[in-house]
Amino acid sequence: MKITGIELFKVPPRWLFLKISTDEGVAGWGEPIVEGHADTVEAAVREAAEYLIGRDPDQIEDIWQTLYRARFYRGGAILLSAMAGIDQALWDIKGKRYGVPIYQLLGGAVRDHVRVYTWIGGDRPSDVVAAAQEKVAQGFTAIKMNASEEMHFVESYAAIEACVARVAALREALGSDFGIAVDFHGRLHKPMAKVLAKALEPYHPLFIEEPVLPEHNEALPEIAAHAAVPIATGERMYSRWEFKTLLARGGVDIIQPDLSHAGGISEVYKIAAMAEAYDVALAPHCPLGPIALAACLQIDAVCPNAFIQEQSLGIHYNQGNDLLDYLADPSVFQYANGTVKIPSGHGLGIQINEEAVREAARRGHNWRNPVWRRADGSIAEW
Repeated sequence: MKITGIELFKVPPRWLFLKISTDEGVAGWGEPIVEGHADTVEAAVREAAEYLIGRDPDQIEDIWQTLYRARFYRGGAILLSAMAGIDQALWDIKGKRYGVPIYQLLGGAVRDHVRVYTWIGGDRPSDVVAAAQEKVAQGFTAIKMNASEEMHFVESYAAIEACVARVAALREALGSDFGIAVDFHGRLHKPMAKVLAKALEPYHPLFIEEPVLPEHNEALPEIAAHAAVPIATGERMYSRWEFKTLLARGGVDIIQPDLSHAGGISEVYKIAAMAEAYDVALAPHCPLGPIALAACLQIDAVCPNAFIQEQSLGIHYNQGNDLLDYLADPSVFQYANGTVKIPSGHGLGIQINEEAVREAARRGHNWRNPVWRRADGSIAEW
């Protein structure tokens, strides 16, 4: 079997899909995307194509190493996201070629379902209790919300108290067994991250996410020392070498590599195993499309330290199209009792509705994240 071609589809709401074809009619799908930079990643995938055409798609590791090491400049969000989508598609082909789900090729599943969480509140959290109760009615047992709006290096306690009040209201309304994750989104800086982590401690968050930007991960041990709250990070980290430094330094309890950013299935499998050696949990980041989620679930199936999975159904980013719109069989992601079953079909375990993809690609998208400024006019983290 030889790789014969690639096609890319920029589809709403903000995704990029990749199809890799072979001379035996077996095709694989991947989702190489950096949100807000779809065109740039598309160009990076096309640049990588010359290393793919004519290759045996079974040689996933050698192709990964070639794309990473044979090009002098490497790593980062764009190049590793391009590689991630290629890697997903190659694993999809391999599973289809041998008639098994990808997890069987990685040693077999350790679980048949995984807990999931859903988003509430949007970028500027409001009406979180009503939104959370809607998710409870839909069967979810965990939600995630953004912690705050714009935050300065040092903020007023009114801004801190507003965040704490939202979490407190959720805890009172939902009880002690419900999972409440709080995403700081890198909007805080170390002075306020310490204060807010301590203030949230009595409300027992499932975890707090990105209390500081990844370029300030050296602050995590100090933040962890201020509060007994699990700390999660990793959505903006792209290789095992970046996670190696994070894990060795400590202060992190949950890593969140993104299967469409951090080098794909091959790389995240290695990252997860490394985290297990540090007794750190895995919760893959995935506010993306169905291919990315299917890849995540294959990793969740085989990693003992995986404990919960992000998914994007109904997320505030999904305007016009949603998670299930490009699947031939949307029931593959049927949620029940706060969990989703690991797809057991061949390869990624999903069937893409190619007609719907091609139609949507004619519309395309130009998604960009908002530009936020603080009251004094300075740029704020979104």
